[in-house]
Amino acid sequence: MAKVKKNSTPANATAANVGYEAELWQMADALRGSMDAAEYKHVVLGLIFLKYISDAFEELHAKLVAEKAQGADPEDPDEYRGAAHPVFWVPPEARWPHLKAQARQPTVGQLVDDAMAGIERDNPALKGVLPKDYARPALDKQRLGQLIDLVSNIRIGDAEARAKDVLGRVYEYFLSRFASAEGKKGGEFYTPRCVVKLLVEMLEPYKGRVYDPCCGSSGMFVQSVEFIRAHAGGNGNGGKAKGDISIYGQESNYTTWRLAKMNLAIRGIDGQIGHGDTFQHDRHPDLKADFILANPPFNISDWGGERLRDDKRWQYGVPPAGNANFAWVQHMVHHLAPAGVAGFVLANGSMSSNQSGEGEIRKNLIEADLVDCMVALPGQLFYSTQIPACLWFLAKTKKNGKFRDRRGHVLFVDARKLGRMADRTHKDLTDEDVGRIADTYHAWRGEKDAGEYTDVPGFCKSATLEEVRKHGHVLTPGRYVGAEAQEDDGEPFEEKMKRLTATLREQQAKAAKLDAAIAANLKELGYGG
Repeated sequence: MAKVKKNSTPANATAANVGYEAELWQMADALRGSMDAAEYKHVVLGLIFLKYISDAFEELHAKLVAEKAQGADPEDPDEYRGAAHPVFWVPPEARWPHLKAQARQPTVGQLVDDAMAGIERDNPALKGVLPKDYARPALDKQRLGQLIDLVSNIRIGDAEARAKDVLGRVYEYFLSRFASAEGKKGGEFYTPRCVVKLLVEMLEPYKGRVYDPCCGSSGMFVQSVEFIRAHAGGNGNGGKAKGDISIYGQESNYTTWRLAKMNLAIRGIDGQIGHGDTFQHDRHPDLKADFILANPPFNISDWGGERLRDDKRWQYGVPPAGNANFAWVQHMVHHLAPAGVAGFVLANGSMSSNQSGEGEIRKNLIEADLVDCMVALPGQLFYSTQIPACLWFLAKTKKNGKFRDRRGHVLFVDARKLGRMADRTHKDLTDEDVGRIADTYHAWRGEKDAGEYTDVPGFCKSATLEEVRKHGHVLTPGRYVGAEAQEDDGEPFEEKMKRLTATLREQQAKAAKLDAAIAANLKELGYGG
């Protein structure tokens, strides 16, 4: 196996180790009252977004005011759109100082709605994206005013805050907490950061078209861009990450689609994110992606499969109408470029199920040599489900000159024992865990400077297609990696057997005494045999 690279982040660093984000959440949550988490989510995240673009605007505005003598016009929208680091133009009615001054007025809800409408009007990229229902009677205006005061205390859009990605951290932390609060009702759009990081670190989407057919709040895209930024300076990779990627996605839930658009906008990421049902109305029908990263909803039964029996995407078998897992798999295969790779999350059942033709589809995918790597994940990683999950990695071709020829082989990684508890109910993969899995995959693929790959009993195994056939085309890593090697304690076998035999006889003698005592007690009570 490859050596784990040194990481500047502590081994126990996880997405759960946050600073003031947690305090901010606690204060904001206290203002929620009886409002449902799913509803409150858009109230809070909308305000945080508004504060962000207002901060960025105010910073450049102050600079332009100071440069008026040189001909700068602080009230010209083009000054902001054409800046070296463009920011959104914020009309006067949407500027945060204006809203803060009116936070205690009963009309504050309408003022926030007007601010959102003004920003959408003057920034076409945000049209139809921002929440505009702050004036509704059900929203307590006193609490809304308190929330505006709370958000006023953090600077999230100026240059210093942007450099630290303050908004990104707050936004992501709030998304994760809302996912946790909503549970199965709303967590489906949020993929834990550690899982996204693992997918991205393994696939290394440096250059090309990146696609997510069920993009949720756009976590995969954000993490891809973060990955490129983290590696662009070298980090031992020779500076190969230049960040030349284009982003394509689709999301069926309208409110989640809006979150996705905001999530990208706050980071200045351009992406073609379509709204609609991916199976019934594919918004990118001709796309052939170099990288696909996804976390499709597990085991959905109402995906409309009965209306798509003859769809051209089902090259490896018609997926069952009652479960979309292999519809997602084949949709992604259909959208892969000739040298494309895909990494995605699926329920563990996908690795072994033979129901409704799923086993035959999996067999056909394996025989087509599309399956590159399988990773079994620890439990308790996801907010929205307790269903155990795994990662699939597919490669359209395993011999493309980029890595070594891997035809006829599949890498299996059993990571179920990795991770640590982030809280009482959720587990996180540490950066060290992510590095260990990703480095193993990179070494197996034969990447330059990734080290030599070797099988590690209990953790990873490079299996041939013939071995997979012998297991009935089941892809569960535990079947292949074997048992973890036990450390030799140095005690000679003969001595160990003598010691264990003596212990056994001692325990048998104690057991016989206990049996006799129990029999005597029963006899005394009149139940003797």
